[in-house]
Amino acid sequence: MHIFVKATGLDLTGPLKTYIEDKINSLNKLLVHFDPDTVKIQVEIARVSRHHRRGEVYRAEANIELPQDVLRAEETSDDARAAVDALKDKLKREIDSYLSRHGKDHHRGHGEEQ
Repeated sequence: MHIFVKATGLDLTGPLKTYIEDKINSLNKLLVHFDPDTVKIQVEIARVSRHHRRGEVYRAEANIELPQDVLRAEETSDDARAAVDALKDKLKREIDSYLSRHGKDHHRGHGEEQ
């Protein structure tokens, strides 16, 4: 699984990048049905407004490129890390839904069908 992190409108500090990568890497156990070299995850964290100080000014979005499909999620929050947390939860639901639709049980090992 390859993770690419991009920041728009804010500095991508080392700790923030590590936080994002750790959160997204936790989804790896749900993607065991796919060859790790074929799964690409693009994550963007952005500050959507420079002039607003309060409210949901941070957006986190991700695309998970699977061999035959793309899963997408987007979340906003007043904190960059909270947006990433919500994004991870939404991606987990998207993956679970995808696996259910395609007859795969993420609780089983690599390549096993239900």
